[in-house]
Amino acid sequence: MTMVIFSHGQESGPWGTKIRAMAETVRGMGCTADSIDYQGIADPTERVRKLQRECADIREKLVLVGSSMGGHVATAAAEPLGAVGLFVLAPAYYMEGYEELTPVAPRIPICIVHGWHDRIVPVENSIRFARTCSATLHLVDGDHRLTQNINEINEYLAQFIRIITD
Repeated sequence: MTMVIFSHGQESGPWGTKIRAMAETVRGMGCTADSIDYQGIADPTERVRKLQRECADIREKLVLVGSSMGGHVATAAAEPLGAVGLFVLAPAYYMEGYEELTPVAPRIPICIVHGWHDRIVPVENSIRFARTCSATLHLVDGDHRLTQNINEINEYLAQFIRIITD
């Protein structure tokens, strides 16, 4: 069995539109899915600690999925948690003034989806990160929220889950 844990972004909640849609996709593939609630926690380091606490007892194959700051958080927690895969949307890597906080890429399969028209996290940041670790990178015709791209995202997520759990 595979457990997929979602980490939402700074301004959203644990069961927003994208996470609900992605959770439905992975559950349809036989995975278990849950989403961590970080509302009220602004500090990314505290979010990483919460994710690690919440996932400490998971014994199934663990796949972490994160959006924006949630992508940063999932990336930072992936290796310590022994995750088998990392799937991130518009991850908050190399943010101006906080570049040194960008986590080192874990040595696991990584897939990044980023919108060309993102005005919050520059698409160049994901290109830079993907280049450092040879991550799979999908650039889509979308903005930071990627709400209009959920069908594409679910296709990429399903493909990723199939590849890493075979």
